[in-house]
Amino acid sequence: MEIFSEFTFESAHLLPNLPKGHKCRRLHGHSFKVTVSVAGPVDKTTGWVMDFADVEAACEPVRVALDHRYLNEIEGLANPTSEVLARWIWQRLKPKLPALAEVRLWETCAAGCVYRGEDG
Repeated sequence: MEIFSEFTFESAHLLPNLPKGHKCRRLHGHSFKVTVSVAGPVDKTTGWVMDFADVEAACEPVRVALDHRYLNEIEGLANPTSEVLARWIWQRLKPKLPALAEVRLWETCAAGCVYRGEDG
């Protein structure tokens, strides 16, 4: 079974490794959305995989660290592509959510990425 919780944040960034003239090399912002999925068996007593409140509590420090920030200034996000950002979020959530299965990040309503662990 897999459950998920979503959070959003607003941030600015630029992608310094792109060619000059590429629109994403210029400073710009996004309304990011993140879906965090946790997988595991359904507990026979509680009837759930995990308490949604515990998932949300694990995500809140990550959301606060990213919301209304210039991502390039955050350690580990010098080149904050969606892929780099999804992995960065995973690395901060995994210790708190051992059953973490997926981080899905949208940088726009139509574009984003999915990260499913250290091998992906």
